[in-house]
Amino acid sequence: MTIAISPGFSDQERAQAAALFWQAFRAKLNKVMGPDEKGLAFFETALNPDFALVARDDTGRMLGLAGFKTRDGGLAGGSMSDLARVYGWFGAIWRALILSVLERELKPGVFQMDGIFVAAEARGKGVGTALLRAIKQEARSRGMSEVQLDVIDTNPRARALYEREGFRPVGEEKTGPLKHLFGFSSATKMSWRVVTF
Repeated sequence: MTIAISPGFSDQERAQAAALFWQAFRAKLNKVMGPDEKGLAFFETALNPDFALVARDDTGRMLGLAGFKTRDGGLAGGSMSDLARVYGWFGAIWRALILSVLERELKPGVFQMDGIFVAAEARGKGVGTALLRAIKQEARSRGMSEVQLDVIDTNPRARALYEREGFRPVGEEKTGPLKHLFGFSSATKMSWRVVTF
């Protein structure tokens, strides 16, 4: 299978991007962003193609997506108005407060990966590796010194991919009582130093 990586996705691909995102993060976000139809509706609006690298096959079908975050925004954006449109104002306020726990502070010179997800039928075919390498190249082209990401303790497959690609653990954050809400107990911060040629 040929895998082509390019920046962004079209408005016509929004529903597909949201479905891939929800498929990957449903277990983590369902108690806050569910039920499924509301989670999908929100992310179809909130995902920002300006902060995405997309893997497609030779027919143009979306195989997966890697998001990143800069000072200008990130893949999983969305405003209070977007939340309120789907969940109402009360629902938007408490969801925004809980989701703020998942936010990461951006540091100068650090390129923050903001999620990577691959369609179920394309897993095990090198799509995740291709996307991760594209993220590394994007960081290099932007003059960043490091790529950082967080991987949760319930996703050993993703952690194994990151380790194979040279990422090393640099910290860990416990979720404490929120583990019952998000479905994981800790997240490991991993880092890859940008190598310039």
